[in-house]
Amino acid sequence: MTVTAARAPSPQPPILLRETIGPIAVLTLNRPAARNSLSAEMIASLHAELNDISSDKAVRGVVIAANGPAFSAGHDMKELTARRTDPDRGRAFFAEMMNACSAMMQAIVHLPKPVVASVQGIATAAGCQLVASCDLAIASEEAKFATPGVDIGLFCSTPMVALSRNVARKQAMEMLLTGEPISAERAREIGLINRVVPAGTELGAAIELAQQVALKSAYTIKLGKEAFYRQAEMSLADAYRYAAEVMTENMMARDAEEGIGAFIEKRTPTWRDE
Repeated sequence: MTVTAARAPSPQPPILLRETIGPIAVLTLNRPAARNSLSAEMIASLHAELNDISSDKAVRGVVIAANGPAFSAGHDMKELTARRTDPDRGRAFFAEMMNACSAMMQAIVHLPKPVVASVQGIATAAGCQLVASCDLAIASEEAKFATPGVDIGLFCSTPMVALSRNVARKQAMEMLLTGEPISAERAREIGLINRVVPAGTELGAAIELAQQVALKSAYTIKLGKEAFYRQAEMSLADAYRYAAEVMTENMMARDAEEGIGAFIEKRTPTWRDE
């Protein structure tokens, strides 16, 4: 009788990859078979990497990309549906997931470094929310965007928060109420993304854009990004009052003194990020 050793199961690839390209951290969603849906593990992994990057002075920008034909199909519906058998029909788990995802999206906004989305395929529901939460976004001409929850009886309420802070109300409502996908070019027209590039070049373009911002003073970028999102929620008078305070504080920074001096002296500034 021939006895063969049991073959050990192949290790599962990580669901989130991190690569460093110069001063840029590239985070790549790596669940192509599941259309890069935002499972509990994916949300936690993204949030953990963002927290790590926040205090990493060597990283001056972030690109969020994805492997496979889809950027992200949003929440993992199979994972959510499996909890319908819980005693509360899944209510506690659903609340936990929505709050965890919302916290991760806010971590992108609060990160003191620019975050650029590189969208190679379709981004739907929370996947569209992820794009909208990034500071900048580059998309392939083949990419599409949608908030199709209404088609399955689940209005995209949390994606709505990020979407409605990127595009005009009528455009956001059309996406939310119809669920119909829009093209990359249409997404650019309504302000959801910055640029449309030929398919296959979106990652390089996103990294290039992040590197362009990375050449600036990290202190200035941190101050400016925080101020941008804070003033957007204020009245006009409060926004100007707050922005004047930020501008005054910025003027006292060493990098502002250096940058203005370099401009006057027609030389390249040397940043100290302070």
